Amino acid sequence: MSELTRRSFIVAAGAMTAAPTMVAAEPKSKASTTGIDVVIIGAGAAGIAAARRVVTAGRTCVVLEASGAVGGRCVTDNALFGVPCDLGARALHAPESNPVARLAIPNGFDIYTAPPGLRLRISRRYARESETEDMLSALVRVNSAIADVARKADIACMQALPKDLGEWRSTIEFMLGPYFCGKDLTEISTADMARAADRDVQVFCRQGIGAVIAKLAAGVPVRLSTPATRITWSGRTGVQVETAQGTIEARTAIVTASTNVLSAGKLRFAPDLPKRQLDAIEQLKLGSFDHVILELPGNPLGLRTDELVFEKSSRPATAAVLANIRGTTLCCVNVGGRFGRALSAKGSKEMIAFARDWLENLYGADVKRSVGRSHATRWNDEPWVLGAMSAAAPGGQGARRALMEPLNNRLWFAGEAAHERLWGTVGGAWDSGDRAAVAALRVIAPPDSKQPKPQPKPRAG
Repeated sequence: MSELTRRSFIVAAGAMTAAPTMVAAEPKSKASTTGIDVVIIGAGAAGIAAARRVVTAGRTCVVLEASGAVGGRCVTDNALFGVPCDLGARALHAPESNPVARLAIPNGFDIYTAPPGLRLRISRRYARESETEDMLSALVRVNSAIADVARKADIACMQALPKDLGEWRSTIEFMLGPYFCGKDLTEISTADMARAADRDVQVFCRQGIGAVIAKLAAGVPVRLSTPATRITWSGRTGVQVETAQGTIEARTAIVTASTNVLSAGKLRFAPDLPKRQLDAIEQLKLGSFDHVILELPGNPLGLRTDELVFEKSSRPATAAVLANIRGTTLCCVNVGGRFGRALSAKGSKEMIAFARDWLENLYGADVKRSVGRSHATRWNDEPWVLGAMSAAAPGGQGARRALMEPLNNRLWFAGEAAHERLWGTVGGAWDSGDRAAVAALRVIAPPDSKQPKPQPKPRAG
């Protein structure tokens, strides 16, 4: 049975998505809070990274989290199946330089390298060697075409595809679009795709990515179930952040809320954000990517631990399956893009039914009868997330840099959307939050004080 190498792809799997975790939360208070150096909106990877940087520098901060748990789009659930199960982000990339991977290992987490191959299913069989070679050849041509076009213009990736992809076209469109970016290729910038750092090397965590973020949040002052509703950021001396529990006055603010939450107007700004930032938020809206997790005792798929399989598809209604996750009986059917969004809108029951039918078409009726417990994520409906990962719209790659620009030297945006090369990754979100905190500390600290050095940035590849 032939395999596809992970290096064949320019973007890796793993939609980023908020985790039921334990953290020592600050007590809620109806009184206003003053004298804070940095107020951070959001307790996902970016927010926790920013807070750790501020605390390490000996400055004061508070993290406001709208949901009831830390993690943001990193979720590890232990109750659904009795084993750690990542409902959001499930992989870390470039482990030798990834800041989260580097912190996870000394904190006692078991990090291991994902299998080096991907496999291709054609109806009820696996691809032959010659078929795999044809697929890889077509994929290489597509990657090269996108890179070539990106040097000249930032248009939709779909427009850059060669016209003669033939029978592999639908499969490639799914792999590079809905699966890796959460959007169809008609909605994705060639420049954004071409500039994405190589993500061929992935690692998984046996305890779960959400569990890692929760552990790293220990000691960080987080106020759970405390949505920020309004930020006044034009003052000369600081910012004011309004919540239902009172107003927080701080010298600076870092906002790590998702672009879809910002676009939905759940957090207001006074004055309104400049058009440049508003346009950037719209150009970086989140795509759709969900996991349908099925319990399959006895390994009826006959696959190895953490083995990833795509199908040779001819229509948008397709998926990919990650089998025997971390050596358990859990398999994850992944759906994304426009089809995934429409399926998610129908509800968990329809999503699970699709996953069961899809596996039956590829592996036979016995697989469908083997399914035990099941669960479907619906990140588009999570009120403080509203999607998966950002992928820049055609012509919108420059929006990432625009989103990173400080406002009045008091307000910064951070998160996976605010990273030009590691967007859509946990490492990119962490690096962005750390970077924003370093910038805020430069404003806070006296001119003659020693400035903290940012953590090393992840290298491409």
